[in-house]
Amino acid sequence: MLALDVDGERFAIRQAEDGGTTYDWMSGPNKGYGFASSGTPNRSVEEHREHIRVFLAMIDPDTGFIEDD
Repeated sequence: MLALDVDGERFAIRQAEDGGTTYDWMSGPNKGYGFASSGTPNRSVEEHREHIRVFLAMIDPDTGFIEDD
């Protein structure tokens, strides 16, 4: 597991059972919330940061969840 701080938020990054990557949003308002990627966790820290920033950009600040369209 790798812990990473991005833009004031903390994420735990680990390999998923299917070989992909799981990002657990440790500092988020909703316990157990985060996202997954099909790519391997063996990527650069900057690539992890990019994925996390895309996720955070989709979050509704009122609910702490991805916005519904």
